[in-house]
Amino acid sequence: MTDIIFDHRSSLGTRAMGQIIVRNLDDAVIERLKATAREKGQSLEQTVRDALTELARPSRAEAVAEAQRIRSMSPPSSLDSTTLIREDRDNDASYR
Repeated sequence: MTDIIFDHRSSLGTRAMGQIIVRNLDDAVIERLKATAREKGQSLEQTVRDALTELARPSRAEAVAEAQRIRSMSPPSSLDSTTLIREDRDNDASYR
């Protein structure tokens, strides 16, 4: 059973960090996480936080979809970067 506790606002009106309590976790898993934390010179909490953060990152497909969504918000450009670079070089004395 996993309980997820989210505090949306602290008493100061800023966003508080969520907490997750995981019950019935195998002792061998906990020991492995502790060993990993020791190897990295981190606390167990930081090691678990890093692992969960990595697991929660968008997949490559999600990242590509987001990039395409953002790209679709701008009209296509007729500018040719090769032409622009050549113009800059032609107008810059240091390239002559």
